[in-house]
Amino acid sequence: MIFNNLLNFINNTYIFSKKKIYYLYLESNIYNKKITPSIISSLDYRPSPNLLNSLIKYDKKKINIENYSLNKIWDNKKLKEKDYKSLNSFFWLFGLDLRSSKTDTQNIILQWINKNHRYNSKSWEVDIMAKRIIAWTSNSRLTYEDGSNDYKNKFNTIIKKQINHLINEIEGSEWADDKIIGCAAIILTGISYKDKNHYLKTGLNLLRKLVKFSFDNDGFPKSRNIRQLCFYLKYFILIREWLKESQGEIPDFINENIYYLGQGYAFTWQNNKKDFLFNGNHEINNINFDHYLKKLGYNFKNHGNELGGYAILNNKKNSLIMDVGSSPDKKFSSNYQAGALSFEIISNGKKLICNSGYFQNHNHQLNEISKSSAIHSTLILDDSSSCKFNKTKNKSSEISHGLRILKKHIVFEKNYWKINAAHDGYLKQYGIIFDREIEFYPEQIKFVGNDKIVSKNDIKNLKFEIRFHLVPGIKIMKTQDNKSILIDLDGEGWKFNSNNNMNIDNGLYFGKKDSFVDNQNIVISGMTNDENQTIKWEITKL
Repeated sequence: MIFNNLLNFINNTYIFSKKKIYYLYLESNIYNKKITPSIISSLDYRPSPNLLNSLIKYDKKKINIENYSLNKIWDNKKLKEKDYKSLNSFFWLFGLDLRSSKTDTQNIILQWINKNHRYNSKSWEVDIMAKRIIAWTSNSRLTYEDGSNDYKNKFNTIIKKQINHLINEIEGSEWADDKIIGCAAIILTGISYKDKNHYLKTGLNLLRKLVKFSFDNDGFPKSRNIRQLCFYLKYFILIREWLKESQGEIPDFINENIYYLGQGYAFTWQNNKKDFLFNGNHEINNINFDHYLKKLGYNFKNHGNELGGYAILNNKKNSLIMDVGSSPDKKFSSNYQAGALSFEIISNGKKLICNSGYFQNHNHQLNEISKSSAIHSTLILDDSSSCKFNKTKNKSSEISHGLRILKKHIVFEKNYWKINAAHDGYLKQYGIIFDREIEFYPEQIKFVGNDKIVSKNDIKNLKFEIRFHLVPGIKIMKTQDNKSILIDLDGEGWKFNSNNNMNIDNGLYFGKKDSFVDNQNIVISGMTNDENQTIKWEITKL
């Protein structure tokens, strides 16, 4: 034990010393000279700012640059981390009124350059730096046009200096989202400057590596994160549109990945126009993105029933969605939630049964709570989740013990639907396999569930719960005979039945990003025994 602790201490000391030496190198004159470009060329291609409409949240009221305190904007040392990143990314440029003063805009940028012309660990973070390069280049009408020769030289130099640093650092970034933003910034710089071949080739090669590392064989993110799929699609389309507008050649792999990501987008969003609350997703509402796609001529369709570990069955009025995928590898699990075999039901565009969403802020204790099985419409055994998580050095958490899907069967016919799957998340600790079967009878508008707790050893007397979460605002009440629960879904009547003990419980709903409200859920509870148990439930429209 003492020897192991000593080894860990030596190892941690070595890692800390290595990082310290590396940061000293980044701040040195040697590194500064290395990333400073020897040739300064002018901005050639100037992209249209509206190509970023899918990524920018605009305020209806445009900002005038004169509203900023021009001489003090970079002197505020009390900014919160989020505000600091927002300010230094310069994405606020997209919200400026184009009638704003070019002189004032360029003066703010010049002040930034004077304060940050050398590597700075805060303002030169991969995501902040990449966004800044994209923002400066895309808003060249304000940031570049009519500038003095001296200003333009400083502008072009700092762009290339940051890109040179970005190329050195991007593969070491821990976050895949930051990598794709970084790839986009490198590619844009390659397109925008006359000596573009090096940056363009480098950016495209890095993007190919990212695809190979992050996507499965169907072009779906290995994280199984629906929000990340949409994010990737937006950046791939942005890169394609830059290449198209600049009359450059569009590589086949970009078209191919847009096709596969588009298939995933149609499957998880466009077929229902609802955000499914699985594995790090929250309510985003992609209607504006749909308009953006239509304007640019993109049209995605997918009539399949399974993709990315999700089964989705639809008709014109009802939808059944279920997580039937194994947990991702731990390096892709920072936003994964332990909701295997959880499900959602949509009736006439409204959620009848749902999961309770995701609290995205890794620094908040609610992030860990929102990853638990209890937040999902699935089985919870012994107050434990089906996966276990460990905190990482960057305060996020990743899977330490995952699960596998042991079987899967999907039937989709006009008058009969069925999704059946089983997982082993509780097998190692408790010797139990969870087997869920959900059937739907469209003519009767009735969902029937058979949840099997399959015991592989003699462990018994474990508490189990099966939760069915509801969107905030839905009214529910138990009948007087305690045999049914009535659900009022905005005027639609539904009845929940089960032969097992069932109650109404209060919970938290994390559907909106980094916020929570109270909600209710139906809970079936009991104790395990040394035999297999089947818990049957029904949800019927009245």
